[in-house]
Amino acid sequence: MKPTGGHAVYVNAKEFLPHLQQSQFPAQALAVALYRDYGIRTVEIGTVMFGKRDAATEETIYPALELVRLAIPRRVYTSRHLSFVAEALVDLYQRRHSIGGLVMTYEAPRLRHFTARFEEETPAEMLWPGAGFAAAPLS
Repeated sequence: MKPTGGHAVYVNAKEFLPHLQQSQFPAQALAVALYRDYGIRTVEIGTVMFGKRDAATEETIYPALELVRLAIPRRVYTSRHLSFVAEALVDLYQRRHSIGGLVMTYEAPRLRHFTARFEEETPAEMLWPGAGFAAAPLS
């Protein structure tokens, strides 16, 4: 996302993970991958935080943005720390199709982003390399 702010860097998860639908929580999936693979803590600012359910239909109303926020407090990180984060993002981007979506297994009635629980989906690329889509195996 441009311009870059002075207190944080925001990554557009819709563009980073174009193979994931918003119903698969792309920003949360990217935040999980950054923490699981590199120990980098971030926050999701997208469907988990701002998605809502229509009262009449119970269908999800999706927010316009799916962002991952990387906070950069003053005088805490060295250039080496920031280089590590940048290299981690480049590495994840190069293997972005190996990042699957998430399924929300629990959500609280209010402020769900604090207590929501998820399970990871297996990306099609890992099930059928080169497929790029979910397909049933031939019997």
